[in-house]
Amino acid sequence: MRLLLHICCGPCSAFPLTYLREHSVEVTGFFYNPNIHPYKEFRKRLETAREFARRSALELIVDDRYTLEEFLSNALTAGKGRCSMCYELRLRRTAQYAKEYGFDCFSTTLLVSPYQQHDQIKNVCVKVAREEGISFSYYDFRPGWQQGVQISKDMELYRQPYCGCIFSEKERYMKKRSVNR
Repeated sequence: MRLLLHICCGPCSAFPLTYLREHSVEVTGFFYNPNIHPYKEFRKRLETAREFARRSALELIVDDRYTLEEFLSNALTAGKGRCSMCYELRLRRTAQYAKEYGFDCFSTTLLVSPYQQHDQIKNVCVKVAREEGISFSYYDFRPGWQQGVQISKDMELYRQPYCGCIFSEKERYMKKRSVNR
């Protein structure tokens, strides 16, 4: 099975790649994350994904378009549904690429994080797969989260402190401020 794996970052790829290879899945990585802010963070995560791919012998396809204005416009009008909108933006592009280039299916490393909205990601993937006409391979990678953390630490990969968007960055700092008051 040839699977196109959406990669949000290098560290989150560690366990999913290990798991998929152990289950004889032929994996190609796909980096598409125009949600990441600021641009320096985007570049840092992209370089870390490339470094992880190089060291893991993973073919990595990169769509490095940084369409921040489009992302922000959609996020601001999505209100509380901004995470779902963000998942759909990135995973739809992954599904489209997978279909266009003859992959059997797609999945995402977002499914490894205990901090992401797992069920929402899965539902978005199912919807996108149906609409784009390509299979979605669901894996609950969360049991391997700690193993992936350790792999990324052993590789000395940059580990980011927030999901990537400006909204999550704000929430991270606002929580710290309200705790310190």
